[in-house]
Amino acid sequence: MAKTDRSWSPDETDFDWIERTSRAPHPVFLEMEAAAGPEGIPILNRNSGRMLGVLAAGRRRVVEVGTAIGYSTLWLALGQPADGTIVTIDPDRDRTDRARKFWRRAGIGDERITIVSAPALDAFADGTPALAGPFDLAFIDALKDEYPAYLDALRPRLAPGAYLVADNVLWSGRTSGSRPARDGDGTAELREVCRRLANDPDFETTILPIGDGLLVAALRP
Repeated sequence: MAKTDRSWSPDETDFDWIERTSRAPHPVFLEMEAAAGPEGIPILNRNSGRMLGVLAAGRRRVVEVGTAIGYSTLWLALGQPADGTIVTIDPDRDRTDRARKFWRRAGIGDERITIVSAPALDAFADGTPALAGPFDLAFIDALKDEYPAYLDALRPRLAPGAYLVADNVLWSGRTSGSRPARDGDGTAELREVCRRLANDPDFETTILPIGDGLLVAALRP
């Protein structure tokens, strides 16, 4: 029988041990982390990035909503098979141009990653060919108040057995109510997506308490 001790939770010692026992991150990740902090560019937590890399193993067609400087994209690309492809959506060309340079330095060829330079909901509505799918992994990390609309757009584009992953679903404690939320801050929409996927019999869904909360939903074949 497994031992359960609710009085214990991981601390820095445990996190340091996990980092030491994990494969060292590619040096380009360290460059990206160093650039993102001072510039206030939102990037994925490294532990969540490692989880993305695991989920991307064996996933050849990936779509990502929200690129920024391409940190999460790189975790996905390095986790994928060598013939895997990614379509990533972000309207900020300055950031996605930087992302492309980072990917190249990490050895990811341009042909593997397609950038759609438009607001995501516009790109989905316009029928952008690159977004036709079907995709076997979809990752969402963009405007929190648009998460339900992203889910609506992505659902018909998922292949049987696909993963749908969303970052920030704990929203620094606001979705659970452990910290106060404000009207219009995206909390209500995050709760809606979590509730919809948890109650959808077509998906097997969990929330991993890493980073700012990583939702992982598997579409049943």
